[in-house]
Amino acid sequence: MNAPSLRVAIIGSGPSGLYAADELLKAHSGAQVDMFDRLATPGGLARFGVSPDHHQRRKIIDIYERQLFASGRFRFFGNVEIGRDISHSELSAHYHGIIYSSGASADRMLNIPGEDLNGAVAATNFVAWYNGHPDHHRDQYDLRGERAVLIGNGNVALDVARMLLLPTAYLSKTDISEIALNALAKSEIKEVVIVGRRGPAQAAFTLPELLELKHLDIDIELQGICDEELNKLIAEASSRVESALRLRTLQELAKQPKRHARKLIFRFMHSPLALLGENKVSAIQLGINTLSHDGSKALATSETTALDTQLVIKAIGYRGRALPELPFDAERGILPNEAGRVSSGVYVTGWLKRGPQGVIGSNKMCSKETVASVLKDCSQGDLKQAIDETDIATRLSKANINYIDIKAWRQINKTECAAGLQVGKPRKKLLSHEELMQAAQPADAVAGR
Repeated sequence: MNAPSLRVAIIGSGPSGLYAADELLKAHSGAQVDMFDRLATPGGLARFGVSPDHHQRRKIIDIYERQLFASGRFRFFGNVEIGRDISHSELSAHYHGIIYSSGASADRMLNIPGEDLNGAVAATNFVAWYNGHPDHHRDQYDLRGERAVLIGNGNVALDVARMLLLPTAYLSKTDISEIALNALAKSEIKEVVIVGRRGPAQAAFTLPELLELKHLDIDIELQGICDEELNKLIAEASSRVESALRLRTLQELAKQPKRHARKLIFRFMHSPLALLGENKVSAIQLGINTLSHDGSKALATSETTALDTQLVIKAIGYRGRALPELPFDAERGILPNEAGRVSSGVYVTGWLKRGPQGVIGSNKMCSKETVASVLKDCSQGDLKQAIDETDIATRLSKANINYIDIKAWRQINKTECAAGLQVGKPRKKLLSHEELMQAAQPADAVAGR
């Protein structure tokens, strides 16, 4: 078999990495793609970020996985961490190019007093917890209070709010972590307040996410804006169809009959000033804002208010993490790049490229742009011509790295789906790293131990 004319490593197996691999294999008949992930399972944000009640969105990624696995020019190396098991420099010796697509897994800080108190939680961790991430499945949260406060006006805040308010009988039919499901079944939370520093016209949540709330058995309330002001915003947004629809949907939600035990409150024009309490959060102090003339900035007033709560979840965005041997823009939380090119032979795509913005589908065009940069450099001879032809699998095996290949992942997938089928859910996730690695072994190997 001839050596591939373009050998590329992709670091990270989330949507952006999968899209990049698909685009590369379609565009270059001589390309060989090896994908690496520090976790045993591919999928990234599609597995650990998409809400359990949005299972259909995960299926889109499943399609791409099947296409890649069937290509014959794609390999998966799970349980391999760059910087721990193999360095960037070592990897560079084996590939013409490396695409980093490891996402944005760090959370942004509020930078207010009390942020380090127990009960102040990052949405990144909370989402990972209920989605069964091996790093977070054993996290514990105090759900005994009647009110939870979410800081942030985006889709993540709405996702978390649904998880806190949805009946566990409904969630039990999803692939939510069993540990999280049991904890939510005992939850005493009856009210979730979503706090946004600006108004509903500036909120970041999307229309589909809002429309879902129509079908939930919860009361919706808007605070910080009156109906007259909302009507004015709707009129002003008439030429911007989606914005007008979002505002009108919010208004319709708030006007639905109030008859449920659980409530979701949108509190606009408020900013967190401090979390109050001794060792644990007992309340949050909020500042009341006005908007700048163009609506781009929240302007503080001298008025403040406070809400009693034992749980504050920060959903104000994600940040990328610095990677060994690579440049990093700490202010933006990304790898500095031009059209996805970091330097000769090094590329980036997804949230690590552009910051945490857009939905899963947004990564497709982002990855296409990055792959175009790879192909341009390849055609112009800007990529190194000679690489170490030793199979990376041999290098990992000699270093005693117990990596997960496609066959092992299929074994994990088969185990999870079969367990889910028995209890009427799409899959029952294996939660610990140990369980995942054990399931990756062929049945005869486990039986022979």
